[in-house]
Amino acid sequence: MFIEERHRKILEILESKGSISTAEIQRKFSVGYDSAKRDLRILEEKGLLKRTHGGAIAVRQVGAGKPSNITCRDFNEVKENYLAIAKRAISMINNNDVVFITSASIGYLMAQNLPDDLKIRAVTNSIIVAEALRSKENVSVIMLGGEMDAKGNCYDAFAIETIKRLRFDKCFLTSAAISAKFGLSIQKSQAISFWNAVIDNSKQAIGLYPTEKIGFESIVSICSADRLNTIITDWDAPEKELKEFDELGIEIDIVENNNE
Repeated sequence: MFIEERHRKILEILESKGSISTAEIQRKFSVGYDSAKRDLRILEEKGLLKRTHGGAIAVRQVGAGKPSNITCRDFNEVKENYLAIAKRAISMINNNDVVFITSASIGYLMAQNLPDDLKIRAVTNSIIVAEALRSKENVSVIMLGGEMDAKGNCYDAFAIETIKRLRFDKCFLTSAAISAKFGLSIQKSQAISFWNAVIDNSKQAIGLYPTEKIGFESIVSICSADRLNTIITDWDAPEKELKEFDELGIEIDIVENNNE
């Protein structure tokens, strides 16, 4: 197989799956490790993919996002890296902490996996996350009110006013993307003031960012990356971007792949 055809097939896999590992390239195309790494380097230099520690992920469009009717619990399958990050986040919570839990799918996974012996007060702007928390006798829930969007989340002035009256030991949040240069970013500007209010009123701001969000930039910047104290990410996160976050003074917590 010519190298051009192999590159075309690698890009087809990326288009359908969103990611590909170096080992998968070696196995599918009967090439050595060095050849597989070189393929990914060439394709990255052409701007056709983004290399990670163990392979590559597809290059995202700036405005990429979920449809407005997709909620935080609407996933076909739970991604291993999302669940691992959610569980690591839970391990950072102490008894009697007051925590803010993001309205994103990774926040929903946190709510589902909170242990029964961890007594906390949890605040969220998501009716879906709040419902998952409500079933736990050890969790006291504060649901932020306001005008609800199609996904069951509140970001408006009513929610922000309540946030300003609260103090969190830790906030766990995420966004569409994060980069060292552009910071935390999202598709729509309506939530900028909300997320800044959450960070302003937290002793520790902890970002939950799977590989798929690291090093990318969405349309609107929420704030600079160094407003986060810690970023929890996964085993495939690109080393170049992690080094840039480290240089900003952000603690990097990388979860391990337990399936390897």
